Amino acid sequence: MKEIVLSRPARALPAWVPTLLLLCLLVLSPASHAADAAPVVNKGDVAWMLTSTLLVLLMTVPGLALFYGGLVRSKNVLSVLMQVMTVFSMIVVLWVIYGYSLAFNGGNAFIGNLDKLFLKGVTKDSLAATFTAGVALPEYVFVVFQSTFAGITGALIVGSFAERMRFRAVLAFTALWFTFAYLPIAHMVWYGPDGFLFAKGALDFAGGTVVHINAGIAGLVGAYMVGPRLGLGRESMKPHNVTFTMIGAAILWVGWFGFNAGSNLEANAGAGLAFINTLLATAAAVLAWLLLEAVTKGKPSMVGGASGAVAGLVAITPACGTVGPMGSLVIGALASVACVWGVTGLKKLLRADDALDVFGVHGIGGILGALLTGVFSAPALGGTGFGSGNSSIAQQLGVQALGVGITLVWSGVVSVIVYLVVKLIFGLRVSAEAEREGLDITSHGESAYES
Repeated sequence: MKEIVLSRPARALPAWVPTLLLLCLLVLSPASHAADAAPVVNKGDVAWMLTSTLLVLLMTVPGLALFYGGLVRSKNVLSVLMQVMTVFSMIVVLWVIYGYSLAFNGGNAFIGNLDKLFLKGVTKDSLAATFTAGVALPEYVFVVFQSTFAGITGALIVGSFAERMRFRAVLAFTALWFTFAYLPIAHMVWYGPDGFLFAKGALDFAGGTVVHINAGIAGLVGAYMVGPRLGLGRESMKPHNVTFTMIGAAILWVGWFGFNAGSNLEANAGAGLAFINTLLATAAAVLAWLLLEAVTKGKPSMVGGASGAVAGLVAITPACGTVGPMGSLVIGALASVACVWGVTGLKKLLRADDALDVFGVHGIGGILGALLTGVFSAPALGGTGFGSGNSSIAQQLGVQALGVGITLVWSGVVSVIVYLVVKLIFGLRVSAEAEREGLDITSHGESAYES
């Protein structure tokens, strides 16, 4: 039997039905909800950032402390260890009281505001942005990571006036300098599009200006303001324990991976790029420094190798996230060339007793790294590209030079004023008798070694 199909004449849909269906699809589609979705917090990112924070702490205490401690005379080693640890600790406390708010919150192009004083509004549930849209970190993680950057910056300055500055003067200077020099520079460079230098497209991935140039110029000013050590040029002031210095440099190298790769804020390919660049630049700098010593002095030294490692680490810091591996090799090698000159020829020209070469390594290395960031970030040279608004090496180099100049001038002027204020209140320098006996006994009542 033939199947009979019953049918009715088709009726046209009302004109409003397709429009309604289209609106429903738009409303219900995943893309339409993306803008309203809460930022994603990745557990891997959180784990990496907490690890990076520990690595930066390792850089400072014990890394920097041992590096500096080995370079001074035996009668002053504990004073340097004490200054590094105490300065770091004090800045971390000041950071959560008001530093974080002034560096990473509102305000204007040059400084933040106090809306987050005492971490007001920062909770277990509040978030901080990363470099990827829709990806965030717990704000506490970002706060504690950045606190270690501020802490090590203050601790770096200690090396310039080592062996002769009053302990209370060190702490008073650090607190004031942190407030009026570090925080404005950090805000200008790192506070998103609202920061003055960030808005101009300045590239400083992990702190060439904020940390190293900032600390370097403050150290140089301190060397002038405090004056040279007694007996400089007449008495031996050789490092008392090069083994300490080598161990300190090695710990700095390990910790620096948290410093640089952690600044990516996410555990992704960007962190990998910063990681390999940190490794390669440092290795190239060690070899270059030792080669220069072998040629000029006839023998490469352990102090030279350790200094080369630090020079490479400093120079790659602003560039590590935007240059390619081959660019990092060049930056590391050139850093040693520049810093060897910084701790020899330039130091003689300046006639400043920068005891542990804070400016010669961190200042000069930071300046070189900041400028070369503008060169090797070029895609044609293996980099990832320039900062916002810059389309050529010349443009980017100009912005990088502006950042260097602002940091040198601002931090330098603030440092002069702060040293003068501290000198007026406490005095900067220990007595001649205390300096001759050593700061370990006279300032802290203990000795590193049995006599």
